[in-house]
Amino acid sequence: MAKPRVGILGGGQLGMMLAEATATFPVPCEALDASEQAPASRVIPVTRGEVGSADDVVRFGRGFDIVTIEVEKVSVPGMRALAESGVAVRPQPDVVATIQDKGTQKAWLVASGFLTSDFEAYDDAAALREAVASGARSLPFVQKVRREGYDGRGVHVVREAADLEALLDAPCIAEDMVAIAQELAVIVGRGVDGETKAYDPVEMVFREGANILDVLLSPARVSTAMAEAAQDLACRVAEAIGIVGVIAVEMFVDGDGELWVNELAPRPHNSGHHTIEACATSQYEQHLRAITGHPLGSTEMKQAAVLVNVLGAPGHEGTPVYLGVEEAEAMGGVHVHLYGKQKTWGMRKMGHVTVLDDELDRAIDKAHRVRDMIRVEAEK
Repeated sequence: MAKPRVGILGGGQLGMMLAEATATFPVPCEALDASEQAPASRVIPVTRGEVGSADDVVRFGRGFDIVTIEVEKVSVPGMRALAESGVAVRPQPDVVATIQDKGTQKAWLVASGFLTSDFEAYDDAAALREAVASGARSLPFVQKVRREGYDGRGVHVVREAADLEALLDAPCIAEDMVAIAQELAVIVGRGVDGETKAYDPVEMVFREGANILDVLLSPARVSTAMAEAAQDLACRVAEAIGIVGVIAVEMFVDGDGELWVNELAPRPHNSGHHTIEACATSQYEQHLRAITGHPLGSTEMKQAAVLVNVLGAPGHEGTPVYLGVEEAEAMGGVHVHLYGKQKTWGMRKMGHVTVLDDELDRAIDKAHRVRDMIRVEAEK
């Protein structure tokens, strides 16, 4: 029987790694991206087009049996048109529509009975300032733009009145701040038949002042009971929303040890990159298995892992130059992934490094050394 042809909306690093997974789970893939030199072009053919354009999505997607995504910034009307024409669109358009707008996503979490921080939606910065001035919205809070916020963009923390000057002027939500003891994430795969499998929870440590992941620890430093509770919560979210594919469920652990749902991503996620080397089945292969109707793979961890994002150095913009990579690769258990992006700028994700070891503490120590070794500057 011929393998289904898969079209990927987006050719960034996630699309590239999704395509690389076809080495272990071979299905023919192609991607749609605004740039023919997108990272995925190193692995699979890339058609030039805008993932946010319904016309481009339909024109591209109608040539495939299955269409999936690597980014939420996609045209839901285009996805719906494809589904109506008989293309299997996974994750489903309604799932993407719910999650791609943070206001809709939060409302869904509340309506579905999941514990999440209280929030209000606002049309723009002026409306949010007015709410604060009238006493309808109290400080502190976290402002998040409703669409297209990622990698630290679209998030602004307001702790005091002076922070109101830098509010993001876009449709947004303002969330009550949670007293966070730890930040966790769980990747769940859910198949066409409703089967779910969760990976072990990971612990996320964010770079101060940048709202971007600095290091990720797997397994998370939590009790067995907490790990099982986090996996159960993530599976319940996946089942409630009905996704077919991989979903990332980001969570907070508060001071009382209670789990809160922070955000969802209906696709492979930064918090699952380590699964390429650390787990029996990577999140990327799992996503392909799920959307093509195959049995899900084992999520068993083979070794402890620490992930470090490779970020563009602040103050550098242009053609990237990578420093310290060979030195890092000479260390045992170090796996460097560079995304092949044509341009770097401050704090842009240019790659990641996964450090493996039988002991998490040793992996953490090596990862900190790797983080200090590798630097991405721009050509002078």
